[in-house]
Amino acid sequence: MLAALAVFGVMQTMRGQTTTTQTAEAPQQPINFSHKIHAGGQQMGCDSCHTPTRSGENYTIPQAGFCMQCHAAIATDKPEIKKLAEYASTSDTIPWVRVYELPSFVNFSHRTHAAGNVACVECHGAVAEREHIYRETEMTMARCVSCHQAKKAAVGCDTCHTLQK
Repeated sequence: MLAALAVFGVMQTMRGQTTTTQTAEAPQQPINFSHKIHAGGQQMGCDSCHTPTRSGENYTIPQAGFCMQCHAAIATDKPEIKKLAEYASTSDTIPWVRVYELPSFVNFSHRTHAAGNVACVECHGAVAEREHIYRETEMTMARCVSCHQAKKAAVGCDTCHTLQK
């Protein structure tokens, strides 16, 4: 009973929560990366760079060594590629600023959504058309539930939340 009340309280909080569908600006990233060039012009699929983790639950944010597999020979004279090469030479992690992140009490599986033929663009927006990524879709419980209902996917609380007795 207590767990049900806690979930109800979270639902009420989430119901009132709104997320701007477009921020005034994309966050400043350590390297000026263009999804428009890579995903748009070069037609690279999302999973060309964002590879699934072993479990498939999450996708990685690429690091310099991965990017340098192509950029050791492509656009090496560009200032941003020089920054990338510097990160790679020192094995430092690129401190990318996350654009999409769900609260810790939400269990989300990219694997489950990919298996359900949910395209990346449905949650992340038209990144192939963007020079800079910003949060352009709402990441609220209401939006997720609405999508689940439209796709006739499960909508029980335990679909996305771990419930304790």
